[in-house]
Amino acid sequence: MTYCLAIALDEGLVFCSDSRTNAGPDRVSTYSKMHRFAVPGDRSLVILTAGNLATSQAVVAQIQRDLEENAEFNIFNARYVSDVADYLGTLSLAEQDKYAKKGGPNAGFNATATFIVGGQIKGHEQELYMVYPEGNHITASDLYPYLQIGETKYGKPILDRIIRPDTPVETAMRCALVSIDSTMRSNATVGPPLECLFYRRGSLEPQERYFMLEENHPYLAQLRQSWDDNIRSAFEGLPSLSAMLEGDG
Repeated sequence: MTYCLAIALDEGLVFCSDSRTNAGPDRVSTYSKMHRFAVPGDRSLVILTAGNLATSQAVVAQIQRDLEENAEFNIFNARYVSDVADYLGTLSLAEQDKYAKKGGPNAGFNATATFIVGGQIKGHEQELYMVYPEGNHITASDLYPYLQIGETKYGKPILDRIIRPDTPVETAMRCALVSIDSTMRSNATVGPPLECLFYRRGSLEPQERYFMLEENHPYLAQLRQSWDDNIRSAFEGLPSLSAMLEGDG
């Protein structure tokens, strides 16, 4: 399992992902879920992956191969980011079909993968899509301008409360990190290193800001401690039940 999210802001796009692929008593494995493709001045694209690692690796490898071989369609000649989303869906389905034969040696094997793709292509506005295992895709809404894939439930509440299209970039990036840290606290299959990237709308550059945080990074420890302390403080400041009960009496 993994957890990745992307946020569509008025200022640009924020992407954040964990890197854990396996967590057991004897071994913890990591692999980057954030893949960046850019032609400065023409396009900047980011792909996040979740689900079956073999499928997502095969899809990313095919993207690279199509670029190297200058295939008739590749992500560097796509006209729209939505075309890239369709392309990802097609590649993912083709890879999953290898394991879908009923009664075959791989019957029952879950090869599904989910993707987020976002960015901007010259002449068009920034776009953000989530590609389902079935190959279709959706975009983020104005009310909730973010997309999540993987282990989404633990990190969703803070996004619902904080993220709006006009949220400042700094706030959105901190919110994304707290969302992932909250997920790590509740699910051992999500873990560092954490990657976070900001693409500024209209820049057509690979990114304006990018960083990776290891488990022992001082900022991550400080963020976690500050969030815990403030949550406890806010909880202690909630209206008293006793006062409410006395009022009812």
